Amino acid sequence: MFSPLNALLGLFSRDMSIDLGTATILVLVQGQGIVIHEPSVVAIEKKTKRVLAIGAEAKEMIGRTPANIVAIRPLRDGVISDFDVTEKMLHYFINKAHEHTRMPLPRPRVVVGIPSGVTEVEKRAVRDACLSAGAREAYLIEEPMAAAIGAGLPVTESVGSMIVDIGGGTTEVAVIALGGIVVSRSIRVAGDEMDEDIALYARKKYNLLIGERMAERVKIAIGSACPLSEEKSMTIYGRNLITGLPQAIEVSSVEIREALERSLNTIVATVRETIDETPPELIADLMEQGIFLAGGTAQLQGLTERLTQETKMRVYVADDPVTCVVRGGGLVLEQLDRLAKVLASAQRGRSRR
Repeated sequence: MFSPLNALLGLFSRDMSIDLGTATILVLVQGQGIVIHEPSVVAIEKKTKRVLAIGAEAKEMIGRTPANIVAIRPLRDGVISDFDVTEKMLHYFINKAHEHTRMPLPRPRVVVGIPSGVTEVEKRAVRDACLSAGAREAYLIEEPMAAAIGAGLPVTESVGSMIVDIGGGTTEVAVIALGGIVVSRSIRVAGDEMDEDIALYARKKYNLLIGERMAERVKIAIGSACPLSEEKSMTIYGRNLITGLPQAIEVSSVEIREALERSLNTIVATVRETIDETPPELIADLMEQGIFLAGGTAQLQGLTERLTQETKMRVYVADDPVTCVVRGGGLVLEQLDRLAKVLASAQRGRSRR
């Protein structure tokens, strides 16, 4: 895996860590830091399948495109649903990360974060997409492991650490010790599901059809997992399903909390089940160290308080939770010899979907 030639090429190539998220793709280039943080969206022409826009520009097209153009997410629930489009998206971002170099460079080595519950077929699809997009070598790391490394947890030590990575498509819960995942759970309930919950609530209660971007804005602005010291409200805009006309409705954080309850209960239950499967020797470590949250949805108001109440353990949000996975992958690239055992191909332990 680590030949002298690869070591030499590594001195000159701009090796990359990629967080290939359902909602967002982040790319970290060694020596430069995070150079790309854009939505995982691709706009294509229906008939010709020609790619028209990728990333932020494509996201602006969601819900606004003419009939012959469709803006899609090529990843659903953390895994590739459209291989060809994902390959084009990866090729675009890998090239974009290299575009400021002044000389031809060797193709990069790439570390990609994947959900802990993916199948071997899904792993191979990710690896093949990276190689087809121009990577010299592609390594896979399970997202909770990468998030734990990015959060600064002592993953290679005998002490147990617990990470809950709540992204757009999946929630990853894992207990880690001695460089391996001891117990893990991966569920396809996360930020996107919460957006759908809000849209469904608006439709059922107010007969109001709202878009996913509107639902996401509501979640970020007034969504919460626990009662707030001062409840908030905001106006949402959509189309009345009865009259067919535009309508504006004011909703409160209490209502949105009610809308999110199903997804939150599922995430809480998954965390508790993971704790229940954790060996007693590691439970003491978790009680001392606490539980760490990563991922964009970890920033939901009141989530740490809710999980603290439900687990009877201290819960913290990692520093810069959105970038934990990509930063963890970058640290693995820097110490590939020492941290090779944390890569997905070397993982051991029980994993349930």
